[in-house]
Amino acid sequence: MLWPTVNAALNLTSAFLLLVGYRFIRRRAVNAHRACMLGAVTSSALFLLSYVIYHAVHGTTPFPKSGAIRALYFIVLISHTVLALVILPMVLVTLTRALRGEYARHRQIARRTLPLWLYVSVTGVVIYVMLYHV
Repeated sequence: MLWPTVNAALNLTSAFLLLVGYRFIRRRAVNAHRACMLGAVTSSALFLLSYVIYHAVHGTTPFPKSGAIRALYFIVLISHTVLALVILPMVLVTLTRALRGEYARHRQIARRTLPLWLYVSVTGVVIYVMLYHV
């Protein structure tokens, strides 16, 4: 269970860095914001790599519970999975615009990217907890 724990920690790290980075940009601390967002991108990329390797070796883990908790698990899992597919190109576009100095265009997409990325990061941790600790 080491890999799933590492994956959850990477998701939690990403969520934390997103929140702190958002707070920094609201305070106009651009360099601190940049550092947090690059950290969030890095932790998310490490998560994706770790997740793919783990599932290539281990396969899927079925949810062992039944009843309402099972339905809730699948609602969270499906929304997480769909938004994870959507968020990847959004993060790349948001990052590219920031690195190119296209700050007005960066802000436009970042306003949509941040809440979705945060949702994916947090629900990744929720899925881990539900799958391995509930």
